[in-house]
Amino acid sequence: MKDTRIDRRLFLRGLGAVAATSALAACGSGTSRSSGSGGTSSKTLVVRNSGGAYGDANMKAVLEPFMKETGIEIKVINPNYAQMLAQIKQGRPQFDLIDNSMIDFVKFAKEDATQQIDYDRLKSAKNADIAKNLLTPTAVGKNYWGSVMAYRTDAFGGKKPSSWADFWDTRALPGNRSLQHLDADIPELEFALLADGVPLDKLYPLDLDRAFRKLDEIKGSVKKYWDTGALPGVLLGRREVDVSTVWHGRLNDLIKQGQPLAYVFQGARRQSNGWAIPKGAANLDAAYQLIDYSLRPDVQARFAEIYPMAPVVPAAYKDMKDEVSATLLGSPKNLDTGFDADVEWWVANDDAVTKRWQEWARV
Repeated sequence: MKDTRIDRRLFLRGLGAVAATSALAACGSGTSRSSGSGGTSSKTLVVRNSGGAYGDANMKAVLEPFMKETGIEIKVINPNYAQMLAQIKQGRPQFDLIDNSMIDFVKFAKEDATQQIDYDRLKSAKNADIAKNLLTPTAVGKNYWGSVMAYRTDAFGGKKPSSWADFWDTRALPGNRSLQHLDADIPELEFALLADGVPLDKLYPLDLDRAFRKLDEIKGSVKKYWDTGALPGVLLGRREVDVSTVWHGRLNDLIKQGQPLAYVFQGARRQSNGWAIPKGAANLDAAYQLIDYSLRPDVQARFAEIYPMAPVVPAAYKDMKDEVSATLLGSPKNLDTGFDADVEWWVANDDAVTKRWQEWARV
């Protein structure tokens, strides 16, 4: 499964390539495009997403039904952040709509690369009880994903970890741990703070000194820092570790196959993917139509049925099987057990945290 999450290695390498833009036209749509007059239509709505299983699920659950309903043709492309930013800065984006993480949209906004959202054009967002932090001036959240704890159910003599305090308690629950590497996504500092007793609603701004002191306590039990979404499942499946952080949904297939694995939703860190419209988009009307369509409860539910990302529209859970809803981080049952990552804080403090983590990891 190709992830929608930030690939920090690709992102950091890509930043250095932003200036080298002459070859980026290869990411073009191959269709008739306007010269960047935001509201002008073109033959095809070009949508950027990350591809892989996520892209396949979007095509099946959202894009194909949208094309059938509206008659609008969609082409999907997969440029990375740096490529998209370079095209927008040149004034020639070869895409009309961006499907990406909300944390990247904060970065796009700081670069003045995305348009202000006209919420009057999004009927599905009105009175839909979408969380306010997902309705930003330049981006609209559409699906929750997140990081949780996972463990082997045959470990710890039958005891079941149920909190980040348990994850850190290597005396009561001895065994190997795994944490996420900086290369995979933003560090898991919130989990250290929750293990140290910080309440969910008091996490931000993060106390870095306190978080790293708590990380010191568990460092000797961390056998591996995983840097790809598949690795926690491999480590748990091989019994190389007994408990690990993991992107929710990554173990679903293994659990269905009968492997003794389980998730813990308590203290989950939620993030979201969403939509943004680049400045210079050629097919503005169709872009708004797709955003609006994707926020319909039935469409949100249909996507969640085939891909483990949660709807942001509460009404979608009424159209969903209970066994599916129970496994999603945004469901009424699970929403209060976790917290939303403060993406503004993370973007503002990314450099400082990265330096601190690298220094800590070398010791």
